[in-house]
Amino acid sequence: MSFYGSEQQFPPVETGLPGISTPQTLYRALLVCWCAESCAPRMRAGWSEEDPSRGQCSVTAFLAQDLFGGEVYGIPRPDGSFHCYNVVDGRVFDLSSEQFHGEPLDYSCNPLQRREEHFASREKYERYLLLRQRLLDWAGKEANV
Repeated sequence: MSFYGSEQQFPPVETGLPGISTPQTLYRALLVCWCAESCAPRMRAGWSEEDPSRGQCSVTAFLAQDLFGGEVYGIPRPDGSFHCYNVVDGRVFDLSSEQFHGEPLDYSCNPLQRREEHFASREKYERYLLLRQRLLDWAGKEANV
């Protein structure tokens, strides 16, 4: 498993979470933390452990922004929604890109996404908080290893 942008060299940053210092290390943690409850409800029926990034884009992108800064952008989708991804210091990465199973995505010239707009949906904000807590719990276990 990998994600769009995973081949890039990211300088490690201090995130305050043991074991997480780059998008690659965050991705490995998210493989354990993503769950059906953090998946978008409209996509939940298709979520599985074999497709863990399914329906996780916005909550994941804003969580990555918390840790690494940068901006969140959205690729317009045919249903009118946006697929969210991160840009940090000019580096594009999309931790939940695997859910598209090789479908080409255009990461250029997309609109900026604001958490205030996304989190105006209480349901989405609660999914973000759940994923954040699962990541904190994972990091706590890593600190004790």
